[in-house]
Amino acid sequence: MKKEVILMCANLFNGDKGEEKEKLEEVLEHSIEVEEDLMRTYLIAAERVHDDDELKERLENFAEGNAKRTKQLMDELNEQNEK
Repeated sequence: MKKEVILMCANLFNGDKGEEKEKLEEVLEHSIEVEEDLMRTYLIAAERVHDDDELKERLENFAEGNAKRTKQLMDELNEQNEK
């Protein structure tokens, strides 16, 4: 799947407008999935850390960053769908 997304990005602007929009939406959807998976991974890791408060906080901050990027990607996808 990762290679497919990279190829879609590389060829994003090599088709007609409808095809470009579809490829962009696929890239955004895949990116949302990646960010959500990372967020879950960081939160699970943070829950399992009991003896290092600093590491736990950093992992929670990473997850928060992923949540913000997920929101931004969803906003972008919604904006693309409205066009």
